[in-house]
Amino acid sequence: MGEVKGFLKFKREVSGYQKTEDRLKHWDEFAIPLEDEKLRNQGARCMDCGVPFCQSGCPVSNIIPDWNDFVYRNNWEAAYKRLSSTNNFPEFTGRVCPAPCENSCTLAFNEDAVTIKQIELSIIENAFKNDFVKSVKPKKRSGKTVAVVGSGPAGLACADELNKKGHSVTVFEKNELPGGLLTFGIPNFKLDKWVVKRRISLMEESGIVFKTNTNIGVDITLTKLKEDSDIVVLCGGAEKSRELDIPGRNLEGIHLAMEFLPQQNRINMGQKISDPINATGKNVVVIGGGDTGSDCIGTSNRQGAKSIVNLELMPKPPVKRAGDNPWPQWARIERTSTSHEEGCKREYSVLTKSFEGVNNKVKKLNLIKVEWSKDRSSGRMQMREIPNSEFSIEADLVFLALGFVSPNTKNFTSDINLTLDQRGNIKTDENYMTTVDGIFSAGDMRRGQSLVVWAIDEGRKAAKSIHQYVSEND
Repeated sequence: MGEVKGFLKFKREVSGYQKTEDRLKHWDEFAIPLEDEKLRNQGARCMDCGVPFCQSGCPVSNIIPDWNDFVYRNNWEAAYKRLSSTNNFPEFTGRVCPAPCENSCTLAFNEDAVTIKQIELSIIENAFKNDFVKSVKPKKRSGKTVAVVGSGPAGLACADELNKKGHSVTVFEKNELPGGLLTFGIPNFKLDKWVVKRRISLMEESGIVFKTNTNIGVDITLTKLKEDSDIVVLCGGAEKSRELDIPGRNLEGIHLAMEFLPQQNRINMGQKISDPINATGKNVVVIGGGDTGSDCIGTSNRQGAKSIVNLELMPKPPVKRAGDNPWPQWARIERTSTSHEEGCKREYSVLTKSFEGVNNKVKKLNLIKVEWSKDRSSGRMQMREIPNSEFSIEADLVFLALGFVSPNTKNFTSDINLTLDQRGNIKTDENYMTTVDGIFSAGDMRRGQSLVVWAIDEGRKAAKSIHQYVSEND
């Protein structure tokens, strides 16, 4: 490393943000990047630690110490080349990844971690600014055709890798624009859509074809797609939302998070929505304390909600790692997002028992406090309702952000006899091949709900297996 003792010399710094009152007036990204000199100092904090645990903590195995050092040495092009060798879309992960690499950073054992995510985003944006990122068409085509179903991060990564190998790739997307959750699920203030469009344009220039408004299993059968292609890769998302089957669920004003978030993204694109879900002047309750719940909070704040309460079933995490959660594991600590900071009340260890309404519209949630303990025999956490702890809160609008249980596979399995696993995901072997020869699967459709960075990793690995399969069977 260029400055071995840089971690002693420089403190961790991250990007700043626009003031809350200013950023709530728009839907754009609001992070204020660090200056290049400060980024070089952050790169200098990367230690000569011998075993870079950050790489093992990163799902795509980014070679993090190398590009940290390149940034410190002001060699931005070399940093980009090293970063892009393992990650197809660092402009996405640099914005929305929760940075497991930083949890695994050796410096994080007893100090603040290296600012890995910030450096990653700065490298790719510098690369675009300086025209290092170019579309590259393969010198020779293999003559093989690949149909990728789904244009989320897994499908995009798989398509990108297979195109580089010379295969002719067509990506099918059921929505009107490519990008999957990158386009329709994640709010603009976290991932502006021009960022996604920029990457899609590069992929199109490299020869990848995108067919939107095409729902495989509805508009085209999977059988037909298989007949027309040498390889099919199923890369749809885990779109079935976890429900809350309690009294009053059918009242007006109770919505799944993924009914709400894509709608606002489409409005931001200029589309007209009939009868939109709107939080303006309303008492909003968001059930679920993860990223999706946080996105609902940020969106509701920008719409002008009167109040927002965020309910979480699990207990409040500690501020620092507990004794049974040592480094370099993912730190199970309380995380406060920028959306939380913009305004909401957070309640932990709360179970929603029922909804009540007036004129068929939700007006109240009936809740009870719970406590958690670890079962000695199984080691699993068990929940118990606390007697006499019932209470109620007012609500005009409720969003269910409880996670996702499985992909939508009905249109596929009714056409071709694909085998599913116990969780309802498409079953594959270790090479990402399904139980039908020539049909592969990757991403949330194969492994279940996960992170964008895991989806990219899935797409890359599936592409590697597909290329090997095609080469061996040519």
